[in-house]
Amino acid sequence: MHEKTPNLDPSAPLVVDTRKLPRSPGAHQELRLTVPALDGLGPGLIGVPDDAELLLELSLTSVTEGVLASGTVTAPVIGECGRCLRPIEDTLVVDVQELYAYPDSATDETTEEDEVMRLQDDLIDLEPPVRDAVVLGLPSNPLCRPDCPGLCPDCGRAWDELPADHRHETLDPRWAELSKLLDQDRSE
Repeated sequence: MHEKTPNLDPSAPLVVDTRKLPRSPGAHQELRLTVPALDGLGPGLIGVPDDAELLLELSLTSVTEGVLASGTVTAPVIGECGRCLRPIEDTLVVDVQELYAYPDSATDETTEEDEVMRLQDDLIDLEPPVRDAVVLGLPSNPLCRPDCPGLCPDCGRAWDELPADHRHETLDPRWAELSKLLDQDRSE
């Protein structure tokens, strides 16, 4: 038998009681939950604001080995474009699916503690799969639009705000001394 995990708090927003779901395979229950966003949903450039709400539309299905939770999570996201640093506001919709094994089921007995989620006193904790789905669904390089040209590397202004002929005269530092000599010759 596996070590006992800490007890789940039934009043936690992402802990769901499955007692109303019959244990006969195929039994089905639909859930629609609006919960506060989890802390730290997003690495760096883009993420879910801490004061936002997540919308979970889930289907709980009783299967032989436990309860299968599947559905979607919808969350507002804010951040910065990875090319031009303009603010981004969008909505993220990701799929989530997780099997919660019944205690003493074949799945419970044949898997390691961290391989599968487990029901605990008919409660399931949706936080780990929701967190994983949202974080993995965020773009690693968010863009304000797919064709964002970014910033001019010399002056740092947005390319789409600059004239088409915008350019900077750059001189290879290895030729700088020769350029000075040429400038002296021109001034004489």
